[in-house]
Amino acid sequence: MFGSFNLLVIFLIYIAAIGFINIYNFMDGINGITGLYTLVVMGSLLYVNKNIQLFTDSNFIKYAMIASFVFLFFNYRKKAKCFAGDVGSIAIAFWIIYLVLKLILMTNSVIWILFFAVYGADGICTILHRLYLKQNIFEAHRLHLYQILSNEYKIQHRLVALYYAAAQIIVSGVVVFLYQKVQESIIFAIIAGCLLLVYTSKFYLIKKANLKLN
Repeated sequence: MFGSFNLLVIFLIYIAAIGFINIYNFMDGINGITGLYTLVVMGSLLYVNKNIQLFTDSNFIKYAMIASFVFLFFNYRKKAKCFAGDVGSIAIAFWIIYLVLKLILMTNSVIWILFFAVYGADGICTILHRLYLKQNIFEAHRLHLYQILSNEYKIQHRLVALYYAAAQIIVSGVVVFLYQKVQESIIFAIIAGCLLLVYTSKFYLIKKANLKLN
């Protein structure tokens, strides 16, 4: 029988998983961003699986990476020939959730959720921003940082996607390097602080371009 505490934990994990799936879907808005970001996340998990903690069959991670490479061949273009869509982005989000949760259970450490910290920071902060603006968060919008960069400042989609992938590579590298060397709360604080600082640049960009938010 599950205790009340265990039920609460399961409920919170369920809510967090649903939130992440939606964020992963929302972030799939420009060419290359989902494919590159998925490669980084899966690559980080593969490194951990081989060098820190074996938690799954490596092939299960490699399959997702191979699929991402194939997808990027058609998507990482100025004029993409195919898109992930809801089915693709939600499927890969489920894949990532399963692997990260399994790793968390194996290591008894939640630090691994930082393997999708860049998407998480943009997604969560944008939701909070829209709630502040009293917008319906279930309606389409253009307020993600990547949308401001690509739509309003006309930076190439592929370059913005590369920025996000590079940022996640840095975050994942910090997590792997500091794991079991520094307290998890300190790692979370460092990464969260840096990502929030980067995210706040969006408000400068909005003001500079004199964008209307409502």
